[in-house]
Amino acid sequence: MRDIMGMMGKVKEMQAKMEQMQAEIATLEVEGKSGGGLVTVKLNGKGEMLGLKIDPSLFKEDEAEILEDLIVAAHKDAKGKAEAMTAEKTKALTAGLPIPPGFKLPF
Repeated sequence: MRDIMGMMGKVKEMQAKMEQMQAEIATLEVEGKSGGGLVTVKLNGKGEMLGLKIDPSLFKEDEAEILEDLIVAAHKDAKGKAEAMTAEKTKALTAGLPIPPGFKLPF
């Protein structure tokens, strides 16, 4: 019976830590760049876009497709950075738990 009570305490502790980590992740800000810095996208830890900067030299009518590709690439770069930061924080929180490799927690 003691083991169950101890385990329940650990679960509550883990839940509180996860909630705190989710709040920290939500406040993260990452930047992704493409085209050598011509396009910059800023995302929060949840992957929501906070800002977009485009170098004025890209505002040419015949280069719209290039600009679109650069925006997508910058967003992908920022999203990858946000996911890496989230994975690192999750790894630190779940250290020592028997979680299978590649398992994603629900956030």
